[in-house]
Amino acid sequence: MKKILLLFVFSFALLSFCNSQETTTYYLIRHAEKNRTDKTNRNPDLNEDGKERAVKWAAYFNNIHLDAVYSTNYNRTMQTAAPTAKSKDLNIKSYNPRNMFNAEFEKETKGKTVLVVGHSNTTPAFVNKILGKKNYKDLDDNDNASLFVVTISGDKKTSKVKKVN
Repeated sequence: MKKILLLFVFSFALLSFCNSQETTTYYLIRHAEKNRTDKTNRNPDLNEDGKERAVKWAAYFNNIHLDAVYSTNYNRTMQTAAPTAKSKDLNIKSYNPRNMFNAEFEKETKGKTVLVVGHSNTTPAFVNKILGKKNYKDLDDNDNASLFVVTISGDKKTSKVKKVN
């Protein structure tokens, strides 16, 4: 009986340790190039370059497992996310850029690998919110190639930025 109890306690402790070491990875990008012909249009579609870039993002993520794809509810972000989501057989989940990385989002994505598509100001802000500190400034309005990668393992948070053309 003592051996069974000891085995149970050891198994529980090991399981607790493993769960606390879950790794969460966030890939965050800005939407691809948008159509700028109508300056009054607050919700433009992607232009041809943007459509090509969206397909290139899907190719970039081809060998990266994703559990979820999130996007703001704008044409350009949804259209950027669509080829990747389709290639992974995932639905695009919408998030509110005014309420990003809240407790619900953090809980829902814990231990997962997630793509988040946002905007020149919301993408770096989202990264900063995950990290709990202001490391990144808004992207230049012509920067559609930056990829932020944030990894959380236990209490350790790391981030990097790379250009993907």
